[in-house]
Amino acid sequence: MQFDIKLNFIILTIAVIITSCGKDNLYTPPEPVNSDVTITDEELLELTQKETFKYFWNVAHSNSGAARERYFPEDPYHDANTVTTGGTGFGLMAILVGIERGYVTRSEAVERIEKILIFLDNADRFHGAWPHWLDGNTGKVKPFSTKDDGGDLVETAFLAQGLLCVKEYFKNGSETEKLLALKADELWKGVEWNWYTNDTNALFWHWSPNYGFDMNLKLNGHNETLITYILAAASPEYSISKEVYDAGWAMNGAIKSTVTQYGFPLVLNHVGASQYGGPLFFAHYSFLGLNPKNLSDQYGNYWQLNVSHSNINYQYCLENPKQFKGYGENCWGLTASYTRNADGSIGYKAHKPDNDSGVISPTAAISSIPYTPKESLKAMHYFYKNKDKLFGEAGFYDAFSPEYDWVAKAYLAIDQGPQIIMIENYRTGLLWSLFMQNDDIKKGLDKLGFSY
Repeated sequence: MQFDIKLNFIILTIAVIITSCGKDNLYTPPEPVNSDVTITDEELLELTQKETFKYFWNVAHSNSGAARERYFPEDPYHDANTVTTGGTGFGLMAILVGIERGYVTRSEAVERIEKILIFLDNADRFHGAWPHWLDGNTGKVKPFSTKDDGGDLVETAFLAQGLLCVKEYFKNGSETEKLLALKADELWKGVEWNWYTNDTNALFWHWSPNYGFDMNLKLNGHNETLITYILAAASPEYSISKEVYDAGWAMNGAIKSTVTQYGFPLVLNHVGASQYGGPLFFAHYSFLGLNPKNLSDQYGNYWQLNVSHSNINYQYCLENPKQFKGYGENCWGLTASYTRNADGSIGYKAHKPDNDSGVISPTAAISSIPYTPKESLKAMHYFYKNKDKLFGEAGFYDAFSPEYDWVAKAYLAIDQGPQIIMIENYRTGLLWSLFMQNDDIKKGLDKLGFSY
């Protein structure tokens, strides 16, 4: 199963290795949040966004401005120079939220984004695609695994989603901002999407200058990779055909599902089909800019897909068939995040109903707020009520377990980013509006037969 193979590589690379990299890659800890547990919904949404923003502003790599892959407050030097391309795309979108919310000034944001784009422009690329990890000082690829030492098309798509939002946000601004918009547009358009088909009717996740397409991870079936096909179809110079989408992503129609769970239609299948729809990041990563509202094609309605997925995840935690302590209407949300290993150490796992080990990931419920607003807010209030354990320097910690009285006092860029972005989409639709107004994206959606 391609999804589990990818996660195995994450698990293999998650071991803690202390990296000495100097004080300049750290940040001044923020002031502690208000200790009052009484908070309104709006105050809680604002607080969560503001504190989570610090991951992409204060914790960001000082040389490149890019998002660090991970951050351990109690071990701040750990892996401090590893930056993530997908997480940096989320970070670009978060910075736009920061401007709108007044967390930083527009000029400060322009300066930071300019630094990031210069870094990306000079970083290693492989047929236009960036690798999963880069060295924040040199811009050189940092292998994610033995054969994953080249282009990562999915992480590149997450980055491109952010670049397109930057392009749209600044395209009518000052002369400096217009140049920034042009550079963001140029960067994403340089990805050779069609080359990553390997002359087949599907997109492939990886290509290595040393191993070619040996990893052989085809992007098919419902998972987090829909955005990759949308961007590939939208590319002016390196576009894929509709046949690649139909045969690859949609598996010639086999992607359609007739399964229901807890009364909610699953809508689409994913490879290694689960009757519960998989980890919740499937409903987040591709839809940070791509607006699922009114989005449908011949295979399914994507709003219904994500609403069902979130509700199924919620209902599973409510049912709690394994009787884990703490699960319920106020404490739910299973997705890929840090996890508790059997010996109590920290690891990584794709938590989902059929791979549940008693670990809750706050990003799961928080980032699902457009789909399950009442249920997500209940969970957020529960997390905040327990903030003495669950809240740290850059928002809610990555994972915790009431069953084992355990908290992963750590952060991952790909888990923090969706929180601030999806809350903003719930509140104002900012990122959805920016991404969907792009002319190239509209052409790509039209080409693939979407209505939106």
